[in-house]
Amino acid sequence: MIGILIFSDFQLLDAAGPIAAFEIAARFANSAPDIKTIAVKAGPVRSSSGVEMLARGFKPSAAFTTLIIAGGNGVRTPASCPTTLSFVRRMAGRGIRVASVCSGAYVLAEAGLLDGRRATTHWQRTPHFVKTYPKIKLEPDQIFVRDGNIWSSAGITAGIDLALAMITEDYGDEVAQNTARQLVLYHRRSGGQSQFSSLLELKTPNGRFGPLLAWAREHLDAPLTVEDLADKAGMSSRHFTRAFIAETGTTPSKAVERLRIEVARQRVQSSGEAIERVAEITGFRDPERMRRAFIRAFGQPPQSLRRASRAG
Repeated sequence: MIGILIFSDFQLLDAAGPIAAFEIAARFANSAPDIKTIAVKAGPVRSSSGVEMLARGFKPSAAFTTLIIAGGNGVRTPASCPTTLSFVRRMAGRGIRVASVCSGAYVLAEAGLLDGRRATTHWQRTPHFVKTYPKIKLEPDQIFVRDGNIWSSAGITAGIDLALAMITEDYGDEVAQNTARQLVLYHRRSGGQSQFSSLLELKTPNGRFGPLLAWAREHLDAPLTVEDLADKAGMSSRHFTRAFIAETGTTPSKAVERLRIEVARQRVQSSGEAIERVAEITGFRDPERMRRAFIRAFGQPPQSLRRASRAG
């Protein structure tokens, strides 16, 4: 049985997305979907959109094999509710999959389930999350992260990516692929959540590290290691990395790669320079390395972007 934990002012898609994915997967697997919404108090629970879901209470929980915690504007309530946190700990202690969608990661964090573990959450929450929970190994650019039986996912629609990964584990790759096709989604989404984040649009960087990123953009042909950037910022590498993640929502190496990708994309689409030359001057050096970076970020290689740009 799949349990979806909701609360007042939850984000509707955080719950409805995984529910739809598991429902469709069960159909492809020729089994009846077994999904329940649960809340600290049984009854209708109002989402941030005003649409309500009917939830059962926590008590009938023995049959759960997976617990997914929704996120949303009201997440502070379950994240500070002793009854909810105790329930989540109890489920995790049984060894079942316990997961969060978006800011639902705050519930996992407050329950102490993420200390020393890898996790992710919505990019917009990253600076606050890093400062609040320094023991958690946050991976801000991941769509979802699995660490043992604890899963976490990025913002809103990433809950569907997480559900598809769980479906692969439960039913196999074929059912997961068929489910993704039915949902008109990629089975495995390419790229990290930085491609959707306005905080990570580093073309005109602002804030504490703005001048540093502007300098890096002008020196993309240099190695630009974390040590190089930390030295330029006048900080130790460790302190620099933590401060950088807290402010920008990504790691220094990811930010440098994003700068390289953006500059390379502009040159690929607006010029006739050889792909090898673009890779060299933007610091990728190897065209294959640049190709892999483009696929992660845009879902297609440089040559495809160039053809599409010329066709347009």
